Amino acid sequence: MARISPLMIAPPAIFLGLATLFFVGMQRDNPDELPSAMVGRQAPEVAVAPVSYAETFEASDLRSGELTMVNFWASWCAPCRTEHPTLKQLKDSGIKIMGVNYKDNEANAAGFIEELGDPFAKGGADPNGRMALEWGVYGVPETYIIDGDGTVLMRIAGPLTQREMAARVQPLLDSR
Repeated sequence: MARISPLMIAPPAIFLGLATLFFVGMQRDNPDELPSAMVGRQAPEVAVAPVSYAETFEASDLRSGELTMVNFWASWCAPCRTEHPTLKQLKDSGIKIMGVNYKDNEANAAGFIEELGDPFAKGGADPNGRMALEWGVYGVPETYIIDGDGTVLMRIAGPLTQREMAARVQPLLDSR
């Protein structure tokens, strides 16, 4: 009887293990999305600087009894431009969106809003990124959906597209 060398078994076993790992990873809903520790917890404090183009929002705006979105954005962010029409549609449908301008120049932010329209009920600036850090923001755009009592229901990392709306956000909105 011939003896099988472990070196002959190792490459197929490693390949099978990696293939299984990749397959399992691809079965997740959104493999690019990082988990958020904020979901299910009270929204962190709101600490925004006033801006000339919007009424300043406060923590009490997140506990008004209404579902609210908090969107972190910047004028220099190309995906923010992509998601802007979706934000405007949400505003037109009655969803309250608070805008946090992240590490941006106020004149550039005001120009962005003037050019594309204002989807925000209220807003403010986070010039040094401290509020974003408290909220666990990885990068802009990023949107949080907050229940009427201030509980974070969902985090959407990246642009809020029609696809994301249909797959994740609309079912949540319909259940409320």
